[in-house]
Amino acid sequence: MVTVKEVKIDGESIHVFNGSIYIFESSSGYTLELDIIVSEIVEKKYKLEENLILEIELEDGRQINSIMHSQSISGGLPQLNLYCELDTLEEYQDFKMVNENDLVFPKIEEGITLEDIRKYEMPIEKVTLKLKLPIDQSGWLNKLKGEELAGAVKEAIYDYWEKHKMK
Repeated sequence: MVTVKEVKIDGESIHVFNGSIYIFESSSGYTLELDIIVSEIVEKKYKLEENLILEIELEDGRQINSIMHSQSISGGLPQLNLYCELDTLEEYQDFKMVNENDLVFPKIEEGITLEDIRKYEMPIEKVTLKLKLPIDQSGWLNKLKGEELAGAVKEAIYDYWEKHKMK
């Protein structure tokens, strides 16, 4: 079976938690498909891009350089499904072949959790809060600067989670 060792998108190395590369056979022809579990940050960055330049290094040392297209697939973990049309199958004889009538596709989510992915790369989101607080607390919060305020809120949340065993 062919295994992916490293993936670069538009020249940038990305961390792949798990993946599968295979040939998809349909009535309209053949496509090379790359399904990969990535961080939420990588998924957000590339999932809506129409054309991506991929450099794929396989475990056996082969290199695949191609312009690939992204398509959305449903799943619980952040992932990319990238594909390109193939004219010939000569170079891909040892790749897994999946037919459009098959109900089973490679399972790349097994053994990986969102928590594992977030330990590697945690997305940061901007949050706006509207609170009603006693004047002494609101005055104190207004004195804090950006990172200092974010740190105080983050610490308060972690303390709250610990106190109430949440997460």
